[in-house]
Amino acid sequence: MEPHSSQNPEQLLDFSGVALGYGDFTVLRDIDLQVQRGQVVAMMGGSGSGKTTLLRGATGQITAQQGRITAFGQDVAKATPDELRKLRQRMGVLFQQGALFTDLNVFENVAFPLREHTQISEDQIVECVLDKLNAVGLRAAAHLKISEISGGMARRVALARAIVLEPELILYDEPFAGLDPISLGITAQLIRDLTDRLNCGSILITHDVIESFAIADQVYVVGQGRLLASGSPATLSESTNPYVRQFLDGQPDGPIAFHYPETQAFKQWLGQQRGRP
Repeated sequence: MEPHSSQNPEQLLDFSGVALGYGDFTVLRDIDLQVQRGQVVAMMGGSGSGKTTLLRGATGQITAQQGRITAFGQDVAKATPDELRKLRQRMGVLFQQGALFTDLNVFENVAFPLREHTQISEDQIVECVLDKLNAVGLRAAAHLKISEISGGMARRVALARAIVLEPELILYDEPFAGLDPISLGITAQLIRDLTDRLNCGSILITHDVIESFAIADQVYVVGQGRLLASGSPATLSESTNPYVRQFLDGQPDGPIAFHYPETQAFKQWLGQQRGRP
């Protein structure tokens, strides 16, 4: 048994009383959330609300200031560098900007994780990559350069790369950003279908309400430095919480402020600027 092991194989990720931040600044506090196998979980909130910070905590890029983050039954903070590397290999990440290698073609971008982390044959690599490209509708684009495909196609290539190792947990950072309505709908359905096909867990870091609610099993809404609400899309749609209503309805006025909050670090910086000759 792996160290720090959990007894629930269906629970892939667990945040318990977690606070996350950078240095002395806390972005989010008192976060409790779980991701089960086969679930699509949407983590929603406005720009700057801390959604991507949650992703960084899940992958061990930052350590919880308080509470405990458990991935695949292991306490992320207690994992050795080798254990953390193995945990990350069980995850797939779709980065916000795709992060494709522009000097590699579509096929080689998707093949990259296989070449880095497996010892399978070239024939197996070809079969696996074409299978994943077929899953996102781009099998016949395998030979194209990244400069020869559209933004929506690039997002799907990045999705194929994120799933090529068939991870148990897939993290999507703003998967719908910059997509046209058709590509957006296709991408949303792909996320749902791939979650079901791989029997994995999927986490969407997003602020797109309609698309996320259409495919998510569970939704967490963050803002004001904390978890504002959680529940199924149907439950949150009926919520009367003023924070939730402002976000879901896109209301300009409400408890969620437009301006980034002043911190002690900002006040110190401002004082230094005013003290200049």
